[in-house]
Parts: sequence; structure tokens; C-alpha cells
Amino acid sequence: MSALVGPVSGALIAGGVYYGFSNLMQQRTEELRRDLHTLSLRLTETPALVQAPPSAATRISPHPFSSYFTSQWNNEVARLFAGFRVLDSRVEDWGRGLLYGFRGASKPEDKKN
Repeated sequence: MSALVGPVSGALIAGGVYYGFSNLMQQRTEELRRDLHTLSLRLTETPALVQAPPSAATRISPHPFSSYFTSQWNNEVARLFAGFRVLDSRVEDWGRGLLYGFRGASKPEDKKN
């Protein structure tokens, strides 16, 4: 008798677990089907013309002072970088003069012996 109790109790537990999962999956599937149906109705039955808010570009009002300030800032930064570019070329020429002992030539191959 005890040889039958183990498999029968295992079968009952497995059947209960199977029934529980099956019922859970059926309920969730039904909920999802209902939700999808509701969403599809909302998509098909809403009016095609939806009043959208104005675009961000039209909502931005011009600010002349900030535009002027920004352009002046950009000009100053551009001048600063141009100055560094000129300074860099001067330092490069000075370094070549120190290394190769002459001025004006841009490469060591340009030096005439």
C-alpha cells in the first residue's frame, strides 16, 4: 500500500500544480486579449485629426540681448583660438631655429650646405 501512496500523492500534487499554472495562463491570456481589443478600438475609433501643441521652434521667442551676448562670446573665443594658432606657429618656428640653427626653412631638408 505504501508503494502506491507516494506515486499517487505525487500525481495529485503535479495535477494541482498543472491546474494552477493552466488556470493562471488562461486568466492572463484573457486579460491581455481584452486589453489588446480595447487598445485596437481606441486606435481605430479615435478621430484622425488630433490638435497637436505648437512646435518648440514657434514657442521660443527671440531674445536680442542673449543673441548679441552669444555672438560676442563666440567671436572672443574664435579670436582666442586664432591667437593660440599664431602663437603655436611662432613657437614651432622658434623651435626649428634652435634645433637646426637657421630661420625661415620649414623643414630640415630645405637647409642648403
